[in-house]
Amino acid sequence: MLPDEDAATCMIREIREEAGVDALAMTLRGTVNWSNFGPRRENWLGFIFRIDAFSGDVRRASPEGPLSWVELKDLPTLPMWEGDRHFLPLVFDADPRPFHGFMPYDGGKPLDWSFVRM
Repeated sequence: MLPDEDAATCMIREIREEAGVDALAMTLRGTVNWSNFGPRRENWLGFIFRIDAFSGDVRRASPEGPLSWVELKDLPTLPMWEGDRHFLPLVFDADPRPFHGFMPYDGGKPLDWSFVRM
């Protein structure tokens, strides 16, 4: 997030910058607290949004890598951070309550995963 942004404004800006589309509707699906993360062992708090409607054409690639549409059933086969596999199913499940997760790391490896829904 930029210093003058809230989490939703940041998501709208990031999806525009990286995918080239404007979010018209989005849902906060959860938050994740990653502790002791990465080589500098930082504590990160992430806001996980699902974009439910957008306008524009999705770019083929972004600075983060190639972009493509994938069936939900195929998501587990894609390369991703090891820890993302724990919370990704919660982004797309039928429970309308946001999840709030905790994932401690030992540098580059997740040690555990827990969450609550409220």
